[in-house]
Amino acid sequence: MQQAAEAGQAGLYFLDESGFAPTLPTGYTWARVGVRAVVRREDKRNRRVNVLGALAEDGPEPELMWASGPGKIDAGVLLEFVCDRIARLPGGARALATPPVGWHRVRPCTIVLDNASAHVAHAFKDHRGELAAIGVELFYLPAYSPELNKIERLWRSVKYQDMPVRAYTTVEGLQVAVDKALTRHSAELQRSTPNLPKTA
Repeated sequence: MQQAAEAGQAGLYFLDESGFAPTLPTGYTWARVGVRAVVRREDKRNRRVNVLGALAEDGPEPELMWASGPGKIDAGVLLEFVCDRIARLPGGARALATPPVGWHRVRPCTIVLDNASAHVAHAFKDHRGELAAIGVELFYLPAYSPELNKIERLWRSVKYQDMPVRAYTTVEGLQVAVDKALTRHSAELQRSTPNLPKTA
C-alpha cells in the first residue's frame, strides 16, 4: 500500500474520529510567582465537537479532509464521508448501490481504519464490496494498535498544541477553533518539503 501511494499509483488514507471537549487537556500553564494558577473548566455534557477525518500524507496529492460538528458519528455518517469526500462518488452514499455506468475513482485508494463501532457496523462494513467496485478498499488495523494510524498524531497535535485557548463557552466557538487548527494543518501538508517531487 505504502509503495503504491508513494509511486502515485494509488491513494492511502488514514481515517479516524476524535472528540473535542470544551475544556481541552492542559499539560502546563504559567502564573506570577506567589499566585495560584487557575484553569477554567467548562461543563462538557452535550457540548462536544466530533471530527471525522482522513489523512493522506504520501503520494502526489497529500491532503487532509474532515467533517466536524456536535452530532454523533455513526455508520451512516461514515459511509457518506467515504463516498462523498474520499471516493468523490457523484451522489454520495445514495449512489453507491447503482453508481454511474463505468464510474470508478480516478486513482484507486485504500482506507486504513481501526475497529471502532461505526467502522465495523453492518451499515458500513456490508458495503465493502460496493466500495471495492468503485476503487475504494478498506484495511482494518489489528486491535489495540492506534500507533499504526498516522492521523492519531494529528489529533494529539491539535488537542495539545494547536489551540491556545483551552476552554470554550460555546460549541460554536469550539468548532470554529477546531476547524481553524485543521485548516492550518491542511495548508502545512500542502507546503511540506517531503511532498515535493522526488528526484531520481
